[in-house]
Amino acid sequence: MDLNSKIYVAGHRGMVGSAIVRRLQADGYTNVVCRTSGELDLRDANAVDEFFGEHNIEYVFLAAAKVGGIVANRDYPGEFIRDNLLIQTNVIDAAYRYRTKKLVFLGSSCIYPKHAPQPLKEEFLLSGPLEPTNEPYAVAKIAGITMCQSYNRQYGTNFVSVMPTNLYGPHDNFDTQTSHVLPALIRKMHDAKANGEKSVEIWGTGKPYREFLHVDDLAEACTFVMHRYSDNEIINIGTGNDLTIMELAHLVRDIVGYGGDLIFNGDMPDGTPRKLLDVSKLTQLGWKASMPLRTGIENTYSWYLESEKKLALTGEY
Repeated sequence: MDLNSKIYVAGHRGMVGSAIVRRLQADGYTNVVCRTSGELDLRDANAVDEFFGEHNIEYVFLAAAKVGGIVANRDYPGEFIRDNLLIQTNVIDAAYRYRTKKLVFLGSSCIYPKHAPQPLKEEFLLSGPLEPTNEPYAVAKIAGITMCQSYNRQYGTNFVSVMPTNLYGPHDNFDTQTSHVLPALIRKMHDAKANGEKSVEIWGTGKPYREFLHVDDLAEACTFVMHRYSDNEIINIGTGNDLTIMELAHLVRDIVGYGGDLIFNGDMPDGTPRKLLDVSKLTQLGWKASMPLRTGIENTYSWYLESEKKLALTGEY
């Protein structure tokens, strides 16, 4: 991938896609192609075909996806499996037909079985039942992985699938009904602090363990993989460290400066007990995450505060 290569980042307005664009621009890449969902609906096969036909796309980062936390996955399972299957199928197939040199497909750690041994090795894929709360999303991502691998075998493409752990950072979704756990905690405690509330309710027991990777580290890892990894097997991207949701909640409370109580509602679902990735394959290639969790959360909270100010002034982020 040269500095003047034409690179398409699918999903550039999302948390992951925007971080990849920032990374590419910081590294000096000058020919990064982006389209909003209004300009290019990736669920529309004809529109995707026309886009690839008009542009000589050499490299693709497929970061576009419908994502969300437990509540969103519970309430919109049909949309999660349909939209993600359509997006993946259209982009991967078009990349093959228009001779894209290499594609990096962003999967998710939720592809692994609910009760797989820890830490999660790449070979554990399809070795047991999935976590029911996000099964439609996971099945769609597994289909994307299998499609990349199948095209590589049949057509000789160079499509790589990476499996990030739980992500956070600038441009995350902070809606408490549809977001993932970390941004939801930030938003809940920020609002509680602003409104003088004495307690914050948190779904679940707080006992599950989760691993968190700052999205800027992920973006760096994705560009590293684009240059250094071309195996047909998936590769994990994470930190190799985790903590309980209860520990995370106390950390967020400290960073936000909220002085109230944290009430864990054990009647609500916990999700998978633990999801720690084995990142030894990527470490052996020479890449390791560098953002400490506390620093990353502080960075994310600062971004959230600035974005709220901007929203109040301009009506948009």
